[in-house]
Amino acid sequence: MYLYGGTVADAARGVGEAGFIAVAERRFTEMFGVPPTPEEVHSWQRSWPALVQILRSAGLEAVHLLLEYSLPATGERVDALLVGRDAGGRLCTVAIELKQWTRAQLSPARPGMVRTGERIVQHPARQVGGYVHYLQQWVSREDFPLTVRGTAVLHDAPAELVAELRAQASRGPASAHPVLGRDDLTPVPSPQALAQRLGCADLSPASWDEVEDFLHVEHRPSPALLQRAGEVIEGRDAFTLIGDQDLARQEVLHAVDAARKQGRKSIIVVTGGPGTGKTVIACRLLGDLCKQPDSNPRLLSPSGTLTRQLRRTVGDSSRGLITTFLNKVPAGITDGSVVLLDEAHRARTYPDHQQGAFPVILGKLIGQAAVTVLFLDERQIVRPTEGITLTQLQQHAQRTGSAFAHIDLVSQFRCNGSRAYQQWVDHLFQSEATAMPWTGRDYDLAVAADPEQLEHWVASHTHRGQTARLTAGFCWPWDSPPTPPLLPEVSITWEETDGPRTWARPWNSRADEPGFDHPDVPARPFWATDTGGHDQVGCIYTAQGMEYAYNAVIMGGDLVRRGDRWIAHPEASHDSQLRDLPPHRYLQYALNTYRTLATRGSRGTRFYSTDTITQSFLQTLLPPNAGQRGLAATDRQALRAHPAE
Repeated sequence: MYLYGGTVADAARGVGEAGFIAVAERRFTEMFGVPPTPEEVHSWQRSWPALVQILRSAGLEAVHLLLEYSLPATGERVDALLVGRDAGGRLCTVAIELKQWTRAQLSPARPGMVRTGERIVQHPARQVGGYVHYLQQWVSREDFPLTVRGTAVLHDAPAELVAELRAQASRGPASAHPVLGRDDLTPVPSPQALAQRLGCADLSPASWDEVEDFLHVEHRPSPALLQRAGEVIEGRDAFTLIGDQDLARQEVLHAVDAARKQGRKSIIVVTGGPGTGKTVIACRLLGDLCKQPDSNPRLLSPSGTLTRQLRRTVGDSSRGLITTFLNKVPAGITDGSVVLLDEAHRARTYPDHQQGAFPVILGKLIGQAAVTVLFLDERQIVRPTEGITLTQLQQHAQRTGSAFAHIDLVSQFRCNGSRAYQQWVDHLFQSEATAMPWTGRDYDLAVAADPEQLEHWVASHTHRGQTARLTAGFCWPWDSPPTPPLLPEVSITWEETDGPRTWARPWNSRADEPGFDHPDVPARPFWATDTGGHDQVGCIYTAQGMEYAYNAVIMGGDLVRRGDRWIAHPEASHDSQLRDLPPHRYLQYALNTYRTLATRGSRGTRFYSTDTITQSFLQTLLPPNAGQRGLAATDRQALRAHPAE
């Protein structure tokens, strides 16, 4: 997606007019479901005319220009993308990062970052390098041959600032991407020389059909999350963090270095919603730390599922290095260790994190290590015996005299990179708020009419080789034995015109290892990833921390909508940790649970509620699950003939 697409010459005819910006604002709102910020609009007004004039001066009027091109899988937007053909006739894109900087503060100790005003941001060459690497890694070279280049254009920057930025980027991969300032962006000694500096000297026009082919090419990450983690640990990193993910990594590494030099303990908290890359950053940091001399790092998680997935990917050599953190401090952690605690919102806090002092075991872990990095999303705390808050961690640092740092992540690597969907879900699962209809177009979202529709939707995606899973609130008994055969305990009855209908499926297996007699039933840690998982219903404790392409969510009777409020019914829960709570306390856990379940799907989500009033409420916010009745009539037979694997 993009805000403007056309030739440079076409852009030149309108870019200086107010109507051009107004159209871009409307398109932004249509695409992302929220309007652009005033700061974004001001940035367009300053940079777009300047860029178009530079490109015209370089003789690039016939080349196609995409403004605010959205990288489909991340939610990051490239300021400008030129699309043409290189000297060999291959389609070529040139990513351009625009800056209005006239001054900035650089530090030799942190070459990947720049301070501008009150903000610390990526070095522009590093930032554009992330976009280049993304396009190189997410667009298949076999299916769609593409040349990718990148340039940082600082159209107001004086020569002194540009020289500093170039010097800082000269050591490392960012040096491949030119940094151009005010004095570099004039056609001196010739337009061709300017085009050369921009990385566009050999760029010739491409047809709009070719541009359309590029816009519709499928973006596929070269490795999945766990595969990326394994490659990091094994020293075969095929994924580059971009945006605030890379900034977070650098901030952590800087804090680790400072703590070691000063001999002072440090607590670093990395916050971010679902899909912002917390686990990927943790794994990348572990790889970084493992390469450092005399290092003794650990990657911990309270989630046994996530630990098992990581161990499976990395291999047995990770045992002890990657481990589950429950009710004791793992052995071998010293005052020189750096501990990365992923899923910190699931850390055990017996007896109740709402009462008493700082959790004892977590306090011991922090006190034992030199640096503790906690990856946290407070709105994923789903039990009263789990979770910690940013405020609690900050207060603990003050009490213990530890250094403290906080880094907040924004960019999305899940939910198709849709910030609009993440914001919509966050707003939907507020206890008292007027919910807004979904208007975004960058995520596949709808409401199903019944559980059979959900199942057909999941089965159709599975049949096409895509991962899809059913999840539900813990509102049904779970009495199945740990190993298969599993009982169909998630049972739902609803009314049709010809009478009542009942649908029933089992919960996921509770076994930690797959059974020999039932290879089609994955063990609990691998329900989200292994063949056969789509035939069971996952609960919050199985799904949390995982992701899959398509996600179906069944809301039970424990959380219902009445007017402008959510009402909690803990008596409808079968979770022994929660069902005895008073409704006012149960409510936040239920909201957090369904928010977490609703953010597992990277490409699409379907909702269904067993409560008729809540189901009607969802139908006022979401479009119907298009085509599923047709699937029930026509594709069922095909699915029986070719069962999904």
